[in-house]
Amino acid sequence: MNVKDLKQLLTELRDGDVAIDAAIERLRHLPFEDLGFANVDHHRELRQDCPEVIFGEGKSIGQIERIMTALLAKGNNILVTRIDDEKARALREHFPTASHHQDARCLTVEANPVEIRGKGTILVISAGTSDIPVAAEAVLTARMMGNKVEHLYDVGVAGIHRLLARRELLSAATVLIVVAGMEGALPSVVGGLVDRPVIAVPTSVGYGASFGGIAALLGMLNSCAAGVTVVNIDNGFGAGYAASLMNR
Repeated sequence: MNVKDLKQLLTELRDGDVAIDAAIERLRHLPFEDLGFANVDHHRELRQDCPEVIFGEGKSIGQIERIMTALLAKGNNILVTRIDDEKARALREHFPTASHHQDARCLTVEANPVEIRGKGTILVISAGTSDIPVAAEAVLTARMMGNKVEHLYDVGVAGIHRLLARRELLSAATVLIVVAGMEGALPSVVGGLVDRPVIAVPTSVGYGASFGGIAALLGMLNSCAAGVTVVNIDNGFGAGYAASLMNR
């Protein structure tokens, strides 16, 4: 339940258009619903303006299905992150309106049209093609949270002219998410070109000495460009969420 739905319910109750018992039934599972293996947080959209998101990795198909069913029963849109092709195929059989975003490794169900609430445009940049899965997760997350999103892929520092040729796109963005593996240098470059918040996302892409993204993470944390903040390795979802809050 979101703020709009709650206001409507209270208005109907005040005007006598809904019975008290019916209103109680609609509120019965606030703030959460105990499924035995999970406590579904139906109160989250009231608190944070975004419904609970399902982290699909490590959960069974049956567990994800039951959580999705509980969220959809309350009229929520669905975002499942870190989901593989097998789980996505099985879940789409249960939820025909679901969309599998293979590049982002996500599944969505839009029970309601996504309302654009962001004040500007979020730009998601990836250093290399191998970083796209993490970047695409950020793109989808930001879009599902009601933002206009642009993306710019494969413009890393090995060919910096590719980035500099898109200066107008960089300047037009309100918030920028920069995704990079290897040594993680791209966020520093972008941070030195713009006067907007830059969210850096290290990825686990790289050879042995990248240590699964730790080298990129440390490089981003030590950025000399002011205004660069860093999320966890491969956390495109976290970057998209944070950018959405900034964009409001």
